[in-house]
Amino acid sequence: MHLLIPAAGMGKRMGSNRNKLLLLVRSRSLLSWTLLAAEAAPSISWIGIISQPTDWEDFREILSQYQLTKPVEFIKGGSTRQESVYNGLRALPADARKVLIHDGARCLATPNLFDRCAATLNNCAGLIAAVPVKDTIKVVDQSGIIQSTPDRSQLWAAQTPQGFDVNLLKQCHQTGISEGWEVTDDAALFEKCGLSVQIVQGEETNLKVTTPQDLAIAEFILESRLGGGGEEGRSEGGKE
Repeated sequence: MHLLIPAAGMGKRMGSNRNKLLLLVRSRSLLSWTLLAAEAAPSISWIGIISQPTDWEDFREILSQYQLTKPVEFIKGGSTRQESVYNGLRALPADARKVLIHDGARCLATPNLFDRCAATLNNCAGLIAAVPVKDTIKVVDQSGIIQSTPDRSQLWAAQTPQGFDVNLLKQCHQTGISEGWEVTDDAALFEKCGLSVQIVQGEETNLKVTTPQDLAIAEFILESRLGGGGEEGRSEGGKE
């Protein structure tokens, strides 16, 4: 299975002026944790990091710290996530038929989640990892007045990985460009093109690290998952 990692995000909400994937959790960058999970997932055979060339030197330094067995390629990102993913799709190896797309900022995804998504993608054209919504959701207008309360039993919070048939997703991106669509994830493009997207049960700990508070939560989750630092490298496939 081929994996694309959009990794062009800046840390503005972090109060940082650099790529947020360079920020550290338990002495490792966010990108490191994502790469180590992909390395430990038997289903993943190739990794493409979509980012701006100004970050490549830092990312290469990160890669040099680990003995990854899977090929990793750098792909130039675009001005939006949507454009970046399209660049990534066009840079996939010629034999790529299915692809998982996973935000680098979701650094707590487990190898098991990658493998479950890859297995499901063998039997469908599109999927997303997601978890049921726990809170009551309100639809609010611009003046702050509640308009409706959707049935929570039908609401899911989207995560990544998202997975797709490569040719179909390329076609959806091309349609999106010609129609001027602007979407926040690839599943939305699939939906707009009338294609079905299946849910794969995600992980409650698979949060997207966006704010300093998220960094603190990620630190706590990794501390709970890994315990004292002694097992960190062995359990995650990196070298210390």
